[in-house]
Amino acid sequence: MFKRDVQNIKDLILKNLRTQGLETPLLQKRLIDSWKDVVGEMIANYTDNLYIRNQTLYVHLTNPAIRADLSMMRRELVKKLNAHVGSQVIADVQFH
Repeated sequence: MFKRDVQNIKDLILKNLRTQGLETPLLQKRLIDSWKDVVGEMIANYTDNLYIRNQTLYVHLTNPAIRADLSMMRRELVKKLNAHVGSQVIADVQFH
């Protein structure tokens, strides 16, 4: 008999994404999409623009009071967002 090289489909897909350079953009998209789930509906309503550059999530908030509150919770937000995605995608959050 011959031995088959059986692999998990998830591992094959991740390996393929990694070789094509698409894993990081996919994780970044998942992290941005998880913003509403992590911070809640009320805070998400005051969010205009989200983008990631150099492992920093930049968030534009329309309410200065919420911006100040979230600035004090930056480290906790980074942990929660990364945990929601299941990977270390960002290292910091900046609010403007």
